[in-house]
Amino acid sequence: MPPRWPRKPDRKDPDFRRLDDRMNFAVHVMVFLAFNSGLWFFHIIKYPNWSWLVQFTGIWAVILLLHLIYIAVIADYSVKTNG
Repeated sequence: MPPRWPRKPDRKDPDFRRLDDRMNFAVHVMVFLAFNSGLWFFHIIKYPNWSWLVQFTGIWAVILLLHLIYIAVIADYSVKTNG
């Protein structure tokens, strides 16, 4: 069952932004795991000469780590007022 938001979703709402960023991160992790596990499966089974795969997975993992650092440490979810 999908999560329900108690009020109208608005990117100006800090709680909604926090939830949205975390859900986007979860999707990013799922795509990373699905895609890379498929690549590694084929690498192990049929294509052992894919030497680029370690670097590809490492770069994507670093990007994923930077995404986590952004949502956990850098992102500012405080209420902003105009004026």
